[in-house]
Amino acid sequence: MTVFIETVKKLVPTLEKFVPIVDRVHGKHHPEFHDVRKVFATIIEKVKESGTEKPQLSQEFTKLREITDNYTVPGDVCESYEAVYKMLSELDESYQA
Repeated sequence: MTVFIETVKKLVPTLEKFVPIVDRVHGKHHPEFHDVRKVFATIIEKVKESGTEKPQLSQEFTKLREITDNYTVPGDVCESYEAVYKMLSELDESYQA
């Protein structure tokens, strides 16, 4: 539990900045990223609502893995896109721990 919360504190501020930008820049050619943004928004909402309890995010992380093909970075994207997938993957791993 504490590993997940620590990872949230470490990664979410950056993700909150990067996800909308990556969506705006790459969403036209990678429409799946619109879904990534929606799922990420749900994760953030549930984390904030849960307070000190571990939120129920299994469904959201399962959906992210499906949308992103297990966080596989497309070949035609920028480093920010790659960073978002890496951070989401790390968040997912910390949740499963």
